[in-house]
Amino acid sequence: MSSDKTNIQEPKYINPYLGGVLLGLLIIVTVFITGRGLGASGAIKSAVVTTSNTIAPKATEANTYMCQFIGGDHSPMWTWLVFESLGVLLGGIISGIVFGRMKKFRTDHGPRITSKKRLVLALIGGALFGLGSQFGRGCTSGAALSGTATFALGGVIVMFAIFGTGYAVAYFFRKFWI
Repeated sequence: MSSDKTNIQEPKYINPYLGGVLLGLLIIVTVFITGRGLGASGAIKSAVVTTSNTIAPKATEANTYMCQFIGGDHSPMWTWLVFESLGVLLGGIISGIVFGRMKKFRTDHGPRITSKKRLVLALIGGALFGLGSQFGRGCTSGAALSGTATFALGGVIVMFAIFGTGYAVAYFFRKFWI
């Protein structure tokens, strides 16, 4: 008796324990070289300031927050955080190609949700997370991972808050996946 499930191959990912060790080593090296940990929200901020300055330079200069990032001899895009984020994006693409996960674009979702609704919810969640990262003065990688790696109490609190909120909210959104 033959089953269609035998022909389906599971996607290949790096061993999560090895990935965790490599991420920890990367954080140590980043703190040693730059004096700061990892983070991605700074790259998004640089992109927003650069875009605003390109479209409406006078409004950007008048904005008390954004004006501190413009001027000087280089663009806000010329920061290591921008290059870090580009490296993460490129690394994800290379990993997808190497391990055969980029053969076809698809959106994973549960049986009770459409691809369109999944993408809309992901966009809303990403926007809320980005907004929260600005209120919290850092994203998960900057505040939680790097903060915890440097034994900062704030990093530990952020880590518990992120995972605790994730578990609390998961109950209400599980119907989309089950």
